[in-house]
Amino acid sequence: MTPAGHQQPSQHAPELRAAARHLGRRRFLTVTGAAAALAFATNLPTAGVAAAAELDAAKITENPFTLGVASGDPQATSVLLWTRLAPTPYQADSGLPPERVTVRWELAHDERFRHIVRRGAAIAHPEFHHSVHVEVGHLDSDRIFYYRFRAGSWVSETGRTRTAPSSRARVDQLTLAAVSCQAYHEGYFTAYGHLAEDDVDVVFHVGDYLYEYAVSSVGGARNYTDRVLPDLFNRETITLEDYRLRYALYKTDPDLRAAHAAHPFVVTWDDHEIENNYADDIPENSVPQEEFLLRRAAGYRAYWENLPLRRPQRPAGPDMQLYRRLNWGRLAQFDILDTRQYRSDQAYGDGADVPGPESDDPSRTITGATQERWLLDGWRASKALWNVVPQQVTFSQRKLDLNEAAKMSMDAWDGYRASRGRVLAGAKAAGVDNLMVLTGDVHVGYAFDIKDDFDDSASRTLGTEIVTTSVTSGRDGAEKPANWDTYTRANPHLKFYNGRRGYTTVRLGRDSARADFKTVVAVTTPGAPITTAAAFVTEVGDQGLKPV
Repeated sequence: MTPAGHQQPSQHAPELRAAARHLGRRRFLTVTGAAAALAFATNLPTAGVAAAAELDAAKITENPFTLGVASGDPQATSVLLWTRLAPTPYQADSGLPPERVTVRWELAHDERFRHIVRRGAAIAHPEFHHSVHVEVGHLDSDRIFYYRFRAGSWVSETGRTRTAPSSRARVDQLTLAAVSCQAYHEGYFTAYGHLAEDDVDVVFHVGDYLYEYAVSSVGGARNYTDRVLPDLFNRETITLEDYRLRYALYKTDPDLRAAHAAHPFVVTWDDHEIENNYADDIPENSVPQEEFLLRRAAGYRAYWENLPLRRPQRPAGPDMQLYRRLNWGRLAQFDILDTRQYRSDQAYGDGADVPGPESDDPSRTITGATQERWLLDGWRASKALWNVVPQQVTFSQRKLDLNEAAKMSMDAWDGYRASRGRVLAGAKAAGVDNLMVLTGDVHVGYAFDIKDDFDDSASRTLGTEIVTTSVTSGRDGAEKPANWDTYTRANPHLKFYNGRRGYTTVRLGRDSARADFKTVVAVTTPGAPITTAAAFVTEVGDQGLKPV
């Protein structure tokens, strides 16, 4: 990374920089201006309608489904299916000419496709890097389905997905998995191999699906001896081509592919999908704002192209509405947040600091005013037993030392305490009795009680926060990190702290919820077994985590 305060040379195409300068900063810093600049530089259609010639899919001579299949955002009567054609995924053009390709799809009740429910065709446009997003509607609710794609003579692997229960259904149980932080260069995606075999209904990815950092020819900590990765990965992602290629690297991982094929995913980003610790339109490093927004536009576009997201999430220039709401009958409402795109700049220069007037300024926000209102309005209208908030950074207070005035992370909700106060006040006003926050980011597993007053352990417990550890980031980690004693003493509402890699499952029921923290002992070598490090329950109407 370029040291803070140093300006790194622009790596965007000269015509892109020229377009930004021509439009001018004020006009560029709008959706229309940035979208026009990005389209001008990368031949992307501003209206999203491709006009390329059509490629005869019969002429595709290598398997185009190297990146697997995925599904996402299950609704009561529809599913979203995804794939991307890439016969040679480690090339910028993925081995396909700039021509559109017809891709056929099938959805069935059974794995052998004897009982096909729907079938159709979709166009893989070169402008969208030959990605396909198929929204299949008019389906039975609360049902398992199987799907596959065809391009010419090639057939993809089979994926498994499902619809959610109807909005009025009385549902007794839902099992979800939470995952985050999967730096390819930090280790093997072993946790995903285990998750693919786990019995869950849906997976929530709460950020850092991708890392912008360079990946060496041996895959960093993976230390490959059976392959050599191309040099094009051994640089930080800046341009649209960089981000697209990095997704190709990640998605060729067999464990990640297996998890996507096995379960529908609901995704939201944090920072590394673009750049470490960026805040809204403010970069980590000293580059011109318009250049950072070009990078953000490129990263957002590649994110949408490579993940199972619906049409409302398709980006326009450097903007993309990722916050959205899903329901699981009357058992659970999920309010998926974006705490990165709209936040105020981190206080006190970012990092760890003692909260003060700058961080506690009530005008500061981590969600933006519009998203905050959307969340609180959604809670007021909620009829769900559980209100679950999948989001990115630690929500609960987390003191980092034992001093009377303790330092806290200015990148987490502790750096935006007025925002957190408004959200918790809104939860209380809406009568949200069973609140759960799902978090990633910190590369460890935490279990927090969310307190009405974090400095008073006797105050009311308003909900629980489940922080899932990373898939690989931080490498192997340790069961008890060096600061374990400090953190557990400084934060009495912290009920669990573990530094191994893995994922977390949560079973929501009508009487209680159970969280299982699942870990592996190593990710720098493949094949580690999965174990349950700890399990906790919290009861309906009586929030507070208790060990099982």
